[in-house]
Amino acid sequence: MMQTLLERILTRDGYRVLTAGDGAQALEVLARESVSIVISDLQMPVMSGLDLLKAIKKDFPNLGVIIMTAYGDTYTVKDALLLGADEYITKPFKSFEISMVVERAYWRLLAQDKRLATETD
Repeated sequence: MMQTLLERILTRDGYRVLTAGDGAQALEVLARESVSIVISDLQMPVMSGLDLLKAIKKDFPNLGVIIMTAYGDTYTVKDALLLGADEYITKPFKSFEISMVVERAYWRLLAQDKRLATETD
């Protein structure tokens, strides 16, 4: 299962990983846990990845979102990026690719937080 694979890769990379079975469960986790980045598939039960992305950007605007998509779904990826996704990755991918995408999103969010902190000083 993709969720287990991602958990293994990111735990190995030193990240604390929380999982959810679908978009609705993900929103429940976000309501009670401190999270920096969400990795979401576009195709999920209960709530699509785009609907989850919209809810995250509405309720948690500073949260990073990485969208996973099947090969060839470029129109939906463009929609996700326009809705505020920070990164995307196309399945299937290699473990180093997801590690690279997560690291890139993490550092971009960190730089954005520092920039915002300097602007408010």
